[in-house]
This record gives sequence, C-alpha cells and structure tokens, in this order.
Amino acid sequence: MSNIARDITERREREEELQRQNERLEKFAKVVSHDLRNPLNVVEGRLELARAECDSDQLVEAESALERGQALVDDLLSLAREGKVVTEAEPVLLKPIVEQCWASVETGDATLNVDADQAVRADRSRLKQLLENLIRNAVDHVGPEVTVEVGRLADGFYVADDGPGIVANDQETVFESGYSTVPDNTGFGLAIVDEIADAHGWDVTVTESASGGARFEITGVQFDT
Repeated sequence: MSNIARDITERREREEELQRQNERLEKFAKVVSHDLRNPLNVVEGRLELARAECDSDQLVEAESALERGQALVDDLLSLAREGKVVTEAEPVLLKPIVEQCWASVETGDATLNVDADQAVRADRSRLKQLLENLIRNAVDHVGPEVTVEVGRLADGFYVADDGPGIVANDQETVFESGYSTVPDNTGFGLAIVDEIADAHGWDVTVTESASGGARFEITGVQFDT
C-alpha cells in the first residue's frame, strides 16, 4: 500500500471513529434529557400542588433538592453535547467573544482584562461555553471583586484570576465531574471545560497566575492567519 493510500485509509478510519463517538454522546444526551428530566418535571408539578395546599419547611427543602437535580441534568446534558468531537471550525476573534461571555455571566464588581486579539479556529458556541464556565468559576470561587485576565500563549490562550489559587494536589482533580469547593455547586463546570477542549483537540491545564491565583491554559489551539 502506498503512503498516500495509507494516509487516506487512516483518515477515513479516524473520521468513522469520530462519527461513532459523536453518535454515542448524542444517544447519551437524549437519555439524560428525556429519562431524567421528565420525572423531575413531574415532581415539580406535584410540589406546586402541595404548596397550594400547605406551607411546610419540608416543601422548601424538597424544592431545593429538585433545583439541584435539575441543575445536574442540565450540566450532564452540556457535558455530553459539548464533548462531541468538533468536525467543523471557524475563525473566532478571542477578544469580542470573551467580552460577550463576560456580559452574559453575573460578574458583580469583577474586572476583566483582555490581551488577546487573535482569531482561533473553533466551534463558536462551544468556545463561548468554555469561556463562560471559566469566568463563572473565577467569580464563584474568588468573589464578585475578582480580576480576570485573558491573554495569549504561543499555542493558545489562558484565563487567570487574582484569587487564592488552587493547591498543587487539586490541580488535576478540579477537572473531574462533581468536584467543587463551593456549596450547592454541581461541580461540572470545569469538567465541561475539559470536554470542550478535548473535543477541539486542545489541552487544558491549571497552574498559578502571576498574582498567585488560578490560571487555566488552553493549548494546542490553531490560530487563523
């Protein structure tokens, strides 16, 4: 077999495997959406009827548990959908999309500094989800007065904050589903970030920022020239 024929065969095999992976994730997303969300909707309806008949602290606790269950379903659904391998990418300017994400997240009195004017090749909606989750993570873990910085790397970009940072032993654990140090947080935000990066063929790691906070580095990114 010639090198050209071998390359074509290997490319076709990779494309077929990516298609199978995407189909598996889509199937999982449908199961999450239908088989988990529907029972929760039934419970929500019953709670509304119960609140109309009586006022009880037990119902308040039940409602809180229901809201957490619904949040978990939403995050599981995002985890499945965002993990689908990116087969089509477009040039996306980093600075404008970072600013859009900042405007869509509750950031309080937080400050944003962006020093990244390049365009990256990405799925726009999933890149937006990645950035929103990193911004939200900084605000949730540091507080409403956090300063978030987005900057360029040689082969990607970073999102950093000026908080207390993440201890070395937890720098791998933070990307695991369910990990969180914030009460009532589902712990899926950084897992979704990891899935989106992986779907693009990128790597995401966490280290210490210049101010001692957390710095998430996304590398292996293709710039659009």
